[in-house]
Amino acid sequence: MQDNPKSLFEKVWDAHEVGKLSDGRSQLFIGTHLIHEVTSPQAFGMLRDLDLPVRYPNRTFATVDHIVPTDERNEPYSDALADAMIKELRKNCKDNGVTFFDTNTGKQGIVHIIGPEQGITQPGMTIACGDSHTSTHGAFGAIAFGIGTSQVRDVLATQTLALSRLKVRRINVDGELAPGVYAKDVILHIIRVLGVNGGIGYAYEFGGEVFDNFTMEERMTVCNMSIEGGARCGYVNPDETTFEYLKGRNYAPKNWDEAVSHWKSLRSDPGCEYGDVVNIRAEDILPTVTWGITPGQAIFVDQNIPIPAELPEKDRATAEEALEHMSLVPGAPIAGTPIDVAFLGSCTNGRLSDLQEAARYLKGRKVAKSVKAIVVPGSQVVAQIAEQQGLDKIFTEAGFEWRGAGCSMCLAMNPDKLIGNQLCASSSNRNFKGRQGSITGRTMLMSPLMVIAAAITGEITDARKLFEIGRTAA
Repeated sequence: MQDNPKSLFEKVWDAHEVGKLSDGRSQLFIGTHLIHEVTSPQAFGMLRDLDLPVRYPNRTFATVDHIVPTDERNEPYSDALADAMIKELRKNCKDNGVTFFDTNTGKQGIVHIIGPEQGITQPGMTIACGDSHTSTHGAFGAIAFGIGTSQVRDVLATQTLALSRLKVRRINVDGELAPGVYAKDVILHIIRVLGVNGGIGYAYEFGGEVFDNFTMEERMTVCNMSIEGGARCGYVNPDETTFEYLKGRNYAPKNWDEAVSHWKSLRSDPGCEYGDVVNIRAEDILPTVTWGITPGQAIFVDQNIPIPAELPEKDRATAEEALEHMSLVPGAPIAGTPIDVAFLGSCTNGRLSDLQEAARYLKGRKVAKSVKAIVVPGSQVVAQIAEQQGLDKIFTEAGFEWRGAGCSMCLAMNPDKLIGNQLCASSSNRNFKGRQGSITGRTMLMSPLMVIAAAITGEITDARKLFEIGRTAA
């Protein structure tokens, strides 16, 4: 064992710490800054008010995703706010020399999908973005933080952030996932076990046999929702899977062998100290569905909706509030709950592999007449490849609407919204009240395949039974 073994988190943090503040926080250099149209306008405005330039424009990359319509391709958009925001971002990027993946580039998409697919996201980086789910990029062995608008300003102006150092919790998932269990089920189970506040003060390091065997897109799904468990960030140690994914991408290092050698050195050292270690058996995880108003309020698809009186006392009030909002009967099976909308997309599950897996089981079937179903590719690149493979036709022939790239119904800052108390089977990452555009709308989170199953049957359905699933890719 080497002297002073360190975790990847410690190595990356130490390499980017440029100073210590009097309150104990670190002044951390941010290697890559990702921006979008919602949290950047005010930040650029504050820079103008202070007469400050963007310090390192070559380290900032922009796209439009949150508010951009997915059912309109031509400007001006009918949504005046969306039209104004994209124009403002376009102007800010041009004025400051920032690379912008605009809608006419063929590279636009959800910020946490385009970063990896362009090769911008790399091991050992510190990454910041004005979006909660920036933890997605940790799948590559990066330390990635979601930040607020004032911090977006700070990064634009100084390329640094003032942050408190985190403890690291190692989460091992060992064994083999059962047939029909996916990466989304893994992270929903982790949050269910540890709680939505369980990760406060921590960075989550995900490892074990399941993560060793996961694809990069599966790792991204899990890291994406680290924030939903209270963790400030989540990451996976880089390995050959990471390097193979990045090789040849637009922003991949030109000195490839040197880069890979450095990336290998970043892995957590054997014997490094963790603030906590959690061990989970893959065989204990089944297809998971949320029943409440937090991602931690989840059960397996073959279980019954909780009875608040049988829960720990600290969880009862939230459970009662959730069941009232969701109009669910305590003790009833979650399977069979009718749905109104099926949404396949988001930075959690809008990648090519998600669409491929869903289309594989959807082919030749039809969406229930009572269900409105939409599929939203996470980026223009994803959409282009999916269309080349004929996936769009499989979805549309089944009754799904095939949309343009964007965040869409994940957070409904665009025209894609629930109406009234519609219930949505969603592959996204949050089921908060009002998250999908209606204060009385209801959201159930699940894997893409479970969304497809619900869309076909019109109700929450065990996809393993519907599709007679043997072992499939996670």
